Amino acid sequence: MGMDREMEEILREMRGYFNTGKTKSVTWRKNQLTGILDLIHENEDAIFKALHLDLGKHPVEAYRDEVGGVEKSVNKSLSCVEKWMAPKKSDIPLLFFPAKAEVLSEPLGVVLIFSSWNFPIMLSLDPLIGAISAGNVVVIKPSEQAPACSSFLANTIPHYLDSNAIKVIEGGPNVCEQLLQQKWDKIFFTGSSRVGSLVMSAAAKNLTPVTLELGGKCPAILDSFPNPSEFKLAVKRIVGGKWGPCSGQVCIGIDYLLVEEKFSSSVIEQLKKIIRRFYGENPAESKVVSRIVNKHHFERIRNLLKEPLVAASIVHGGLIDEENLFIEPTILLDPPLDSEIMTEEIFGPVLPIITLNKIQESIEFIIAKPKPLAIYAFTKDETFKRRILSETSSGSVVFNDTMVQFLCDTLPFGGVGASGLGRYHGKYSFDTFSHEKAVMHRNLILEIEPRYPPWSKFKLEFLKLAYRLNYFGLLLHMLGFKLGLKKYN
Repeated sequence: MGMDREMEEILREMRGYFNTGKTKSVTWRKNQLTGILDLIHENEDAIFKALHLDLGKHPVEAYRDEVGGVEKSVNKSLSCVEKWMAPKKSDIPLLFFPAKAEVLSEPLGVVLIFSSWNFPIMLSLDPLIGAISAGNVVVIKPSEQAPACSSFLANTIPHYLDSNAIKVIEGGPNVCEQLLQQKWDKIFFTGSSRVGSLVMSAAAKNLTPVTLELGGKCPAILDSFPNPSEFKLAVKRIVGGKWGPCSGQVCIGIDYLLVEEKFSSSVIEQLKKIIRRFYGENPAESKVVSRIVNKHHFERIRNLLKEPLVAASIVHGGLIDEENLFIEPTILLDPPLDSEIMTEEIFGPVLPIITLNKIQESIEFIIAKPKPLAIYAFTKDETFKRRILSETSSGSVVFNDTMVQFLCDTLPFGGVGASGLGRYHGKYSFDTFSHEKAVMHRNLILEIEPRYPPWSKFKLEFLKLAYRLNYFGLLLHMLGFKLGLKKYN
């Protein structure tokens, strides 16, 4: 049997299983969610090992950014899934009296999840939590660029979750292509804009809805802080948001920093101090800096730094270790704005600093570029905050911190424009993998005859009143309906 036929058979069986209705029960959903919880609790060391093999992540970073996030997400869904599933009563206009209405959340069906290599556990299991909570059957395609994590998921998930409803399919681009040729009820993709456009194009052939979690050049704005402690904390959070997770290989990580020129030297010195405090004098030996995922991405970042005018703008770092796929935390000062490092997403441990005459100019700078996944603004100026919110567009805005929005289940996470399509996390994940079905209940007691032909002037006037007046006004006019009907006919 060829791979295409094999996939068709897998999907046929999964769709048949979904049609039994078993996955719609709250018991099934909670059992699967509990299974995910057991999976991460009983395999924490194995997860840490896989993340270290693929990305060089320290166990503390691995727990903070992956295992802990999954645990928090699944506990949230376990405590809320019954409430999310419950029919929602809907108010309806009095015009439709007597009637009642409700909204039912039903699962979409057979779902495909493409996860990304930079958070290979979190970005596989977190969307899965939403899809399960909504009652779907799911195929997960982990990234082949994180092979240890992909293998871990493929080998471990069948022992904890319903293997009739949740499957892991491994492979490279050819497997992705074959998966995209199948008919899905939803595709959830995390990755680059280039591949995201291919996913969306393939999905369009079957009118399959998609959620695309992409990226973009996320800016950070650093205003002046007269208070030294506030300034130091702001810079500390910028360092954490740039180099802290996965050595800058993060879709919501800071891509570049905007500061006023007169403050740039003090900002650079403070950045250097925090980098030394976090990673020591020799970050390559600190064992707390993740490595670049593979040689291809290593070469891509190195080539960004090779451009002569870009290389000349390096004010800190720049050390490159090809054997260990390591690039030191690096700071650039005013690289050419038309250089590739300022037009393409860096996705690595390099921070360009762009200087401005006035920090308010950052708004014009940002809106001249594609809409980012996140904007980080460090400022106490409330007027400036309002301008950022009203004049820019991005997936999210965070004031005076970085990346914390990703861990907040009560906020939607997603992009806009080139940075993504759709949203998830918490209830938003449940909604992403659900169809909200409108249901109206009416009876056979009262009828409004003017809704039917044959048409007359009276019926036109009546319908105009029905749309314009409140229900009680309409009732008064209905009293004269039968008396006047013959006259207008």
